Amino acid sequence: MYIRKKKQQNFRCFLPKVDLNQWTDNLSLANSIIGNSREASELRALIKTVGPSDATVLITGDSGTGKELVAQALHDCSSRSSGAFIPVNCGAIPKDLLESELFGHKKGAFTGALSDRKGRFQLANNGTLFLDEIGDMSMDLQVKLLRVLQERIIDPVGSQESLAIDVRVVAATHKNIEALIQQGKFREDLYYRLNVMPLDIARLSERKGDIPALVSHFAKEHCDSNGQAIRLNQFSMQLFNNYSWPGNVRELSNLMARYSALFPGSEVDLRRIPASLIPMGIRSELDDGSSQALQAMSQESHAELAMAELVDIDTNGDEESNDPEDEVKRVISLAQGGEDFPDQGVKLKQYLLNIEKAIIQQALEKANGNVSQAARLLSLQRTTLIEKINKYGLGNSA
Repeated sequence: MYIRKKKQQNFRCFLPKVDLNQWTDNLSLANSIIGNSREASELRALIKTVGPSDATVLITGDSGTGKELVAQALHDCSSRSSGAFIPVNCGAIPKDLLESELFGHKKGAFTGALSDRKGRFQLANNGTLFLDEIGDMSMDLQVKLLRVLQERIIDPVGSQESLAIDVRVVAATHKNIEALIQQGKFREDLYYRLNVMPLDIARLSERKGDIPALVSHFAKEHCDSNGQAIRLNQFSMQLFNNYSWPGNVRELSNLMARYSALFPGSEVDLRRIPASLIPMGIRSELDDGSSQALQAMSQESHAELAMAELVDIDTNGDEESNDPEDEVKRVISLAQGGEDFPDQGVKLKQYLLNIEKAIIQQALEKANGNVSQAARLLSLQRTTLIEKINKYGLGNSA
């Protein structure tokens, strides 16, 4: 959400004289932009300022960043909020049908036109028309859209009469329009008509400080029938914070909906979820034994294990070696009859733990730190191995 400051200096000239009481209540909709980051705060402020205007807005941002949500907020903050908000995805409608969808048609205008039909511009009259993926619009239709923006009239397909319209246009795209102009795929004059007020929405990876607030928001949005929302444990939240989120807010929302359906009202631990249900980027970090999240969690587990070892030593009242390899050799030798059973007995539980730890460490070294490969070598489930890595504090050594 990087605001082009030089444009902000001029948009006050577009502000109409409106009764503030008509739209003050709708300003809360601008607060539907979730997060406390600088980018989110600037976007909310700009929506509240530009919303009351009739200025044409061009929203840019990657897929999944929430361009339609911003367009809806602009409409709800405007004096047109009592009118219709009509969204159109220009990339989803075939080129041959888009003209009829936008401008309407008369009966008999083409094969299948069995009756008169209003277009989206007419349906949005006195309201807002949202043209999503404007970068996918064909060049010939761009010419007709330019005329509509200039003259505020439309020509339904097959009609001999033009119709006057009163519509605010908000457009959006994930493409680089200036690059399309250079390639001859987008009209420069149309770009200037649309780009009166530019709004750029930041990627989720550029505002990671908003992830906890978004997680909480979507957890409540997708809560179960009893109103119970899922929760992410500390380990899983750290993985979310480390992830790049190529699908942006939409990907996060879909993931929270998935886990809410699978684990309603429960705490979610990504280590206990099948790999097929975890995004590849998070899955690869789970497989990387040296990941930041794994290291952070394993340090605590390692401290707990060390304390348990000290307690066990004190309980048995001896000062035997704590070197796992020495103890592994001793217990193997004892099991094979290579040495006599000691009079003071053995700490069997601790011996077994040390054997397990040493074997896991060797498997991780053999697999070059790849947890999935190490799990196969040990005939363990990946999630089970990760739990043991945490338990023994092996994150740094994997």
